[in-house]
Amino acid sequence: MLAGQLGKTIKLRRKELSLTQPHLAELANISTNTLYKLERGQGNPSLAVLNKLAEVLGMELSLRVKRIIE
Repeated sequence: MLAGQLGKTIKLRRKELSLTQPHLAELANISTNTLYKLERGQGNPSLAVLNKLAEVLGMELSLRVKRIIE
């Protein structure tokens, strides 16, 4: 998932839960600026940050590795 799509997904879920950016940032124990950048596809979040957000938003992180055969 590209950074822009990830940000849109987080923003959509936040709005579904009627959370403001500052409130979600507080619940996830991250800075509002980090969340702001992430939602706009500008951030480069660590897995720890993504995991905190996923937990608060009731989402699950998954990693898919795809082998490319040439």
